[in-house]
Amino acid sequence: MFKLSRLMKAEKAEQFDDEHIARQAWLKDEIIAAIRQVYDPEIPVNVYDLGLIYRLDIDENNNVDIDMTLTSPACPVAGSLPGLVETAARSKIEVNDVNVNLVWDPPWGKERMSEEALLALDMY
Repeated sequence: MFKLSRLMKAEKAEQFDDEHIARQAWLKDEIIAAIRQVYDPEIPVNVYDLGLIYRLDIDENNNVDIDMTLTSPACPVAGSLPGLVETAARSKIEVNDVNVNLVWDPPWGKERMSEEALLALDMY
């Protein structure tokens, strides 16, 4: 896994002229991969492909700021899902701090779902 990660980092670096931007792009991909391991227990699709992650920013100190929503304000996992997303983002050693903001605007809708999620839920 380490060698694969280093290879992916090198491939990402080739896409950018600025090494710092390349490192941040690679780290963002790594964080997204970690967040894709978080599932809503009621829906067999990860929260990223479900479209619950609205924004993921990384500053120059590798602090991560995430805006996310839930499928409904009455979602039974409202108290735990943001924490699971935070834990997933923190799982990357390069990350210093993580802030997850729960937002309701714009409201979530199925148009935010990836094609994979739509297919998995037979909604395509």
